[in-house]
This record gives sequence, structure tokens and C-alpha cells, in this order.
Amino acid sequence: MSMTRNIIIGVGGLILFGIFSSFFTVNQTQQALVLQFGEPKRIIQDPGLAFKLPFIQDAIFYESRVLSLIPQDAEEVILADQKRIQIDAYARYRIEDPLLFFQTVRNELGARARLESIIDSSVRRVLGSETLASILTGERENINGSIRDEVNASVDSLGIEIIDVRLRRADYPESTSQNIFNRMKSEREREAKEFRATGDEEAQKIRADAEKTRTVIVAEAKREAQEVRGQGDSNAIRIYADSFGQDPEFFSFYRSMEAYRKSIGESGTSMVLSPNSSFFRYFKDKDGKMN
Repeated sequence: MSMTRNIIIGVGGLILFGIFSSFFTVNQTQQALVLQFGEPKRIIQDPGLAFKLPFIQDAIFYESRVLSLIPQDAEEVILADQKRIQIDAYARYRIEDPLLFFQTVRNELGARARLESIIDSSVRRVLGSETLASILTGERENINGSIRDEVNASVDSLGIEIIDVRLRRADYPESTSQNIFNRMKSEREREAKEFRATGDEEAQKIRADAEKTRTVIVAEAKREAQEVRGQGDSNAIRIYADSFGQDPEFFSFYRSMEAYRKSIGESGTSMVLSPNSSFFRYFKDKDGKMN
């Protein structure tokens, strides 16, 4: 009796387990593929509760959302103008046919490996006919579209739809960038030397013109000064002559005062003269008469 009860309980447990394992849920972001002994039987792309045979059927799930593929390393590509650039491309794709996807690549890891190889080949093939100028200008969108169309044609047999392929980065390789930097640096240094040489030449011209102008101005000023001085001397001589003609005594007195001022003024000059010299006659007499 006890054994019969255990058998009934075990069978009931198996039946309940079979019932519960027969149902599974497909989320809105998923699509499912039902396998029977590893062989695909049906595709479930609508979200909700689904049924499978217990113990002999399994369900695997794939994303129905758009997935991203970002390569780990940039690739070096040779363009049509023989320039080498580092290209970093990324793609967005969707699993369009879960059955075909399962039969060709099995899972997302296998899809990633296949897609990276296909995208790399398409990028090299498309960019091999383009120049650097076209990649760096508005033609880049057309290039992205060409790569996308070519990749789509290659992955159609994998049950995948390519939504977009874009070039994230297009740079020169490190060695090329360094060479370009060195060349630009040398070019700027050459231009700086030319500018300095031109500036020095212009500065010398300006200094020469200024020196010439200064020499002319100084010469002209000296000439005018000499003319003024000559005119003043002429006027002074005329005035002295007129004064001498009008009052010879006063003129003699004035000339003596001038001689005293220049000879024994503040110059500190020492002279040895006889007190009876005519040079001192106005010291002894205001009329300059000698005793």
C-alpha cells in the first residue's frame, strides 16, 4: 500500500513537472525557436505564453531588438590615393530569421565573428576605391550607405538584417600622424624664419629711412641755425658799430666789462698782470683814465 502510494505520488509529480515545463514565456524583446532533439521545429516571434512538448523539446531565445556590433580594434585601410588610415567602424543589426540564424551562426557570439569578418572585408573593398578627401567630406554618408548595402547582401543568408554601418573614426596611423606632425612643425618653423627675416629686413629699411630723415632734419636745422646765428652776428656787429659810432667811450667801457666777465668771472682762471696795465683802467677810474 505504501509502495503504491509512492508510485502514484511520483507519477503525479512527473505529470505536474511535464505540465509546467510544457509552457514558457516569450518576452516582448525576444523571439524563440523550439528545438526537438536539436532539430528546429517552429519559430515563435509573438510575445506571450507558448507551448512545447515536455522532455523532448527545448526553446532557445534570441533578441528581437536592434543589436550593436563594435569592433575591439581599428583596422588599417589603404585608400585609392594610396593613403593609409585607421578605420573604426560599428554596425547595428537585427535577427530577422531565427531559424536561418540558428542554422548558420547558432548564437550571437558566432554572429559577431562572422559579421566582423564581413564588415571588415566590405569596408576595405568600398574604401579602396575612395580618397581621403571623400571620407572627410559630405560624401561620407554615401560611403556608409555603400558599405551597409554590401554587408546586407552578404549577411542575408545568415538571417540577419543590417540596419546601419558607420565609420566612427578615420585617422592616420600613429607613425603617419607623427610624420605629418613633424612635417607641419618644420613647415611652420620655416615660415617663422621667413617672417622673421622679412621683419628684420623691413626693420632695417625703416631704421635706414629714419636715420636718413634724421640726418636731413639735423642738417637742415644746423643750416637754419647757422643762418640765424650769422644774421644775429651781423646784427650784433651792426649794433656794436652803431654804438661805437655814437659813443666810443661807452663802447670801450662795454667791451672792457665783457672782457672782465669772460676772463675773471666764474672760470677760476689765474692771470699775472701788472696793476698799471690798461686792462684794469676801469678798476681805478670809472672813466677809464690812466694816471
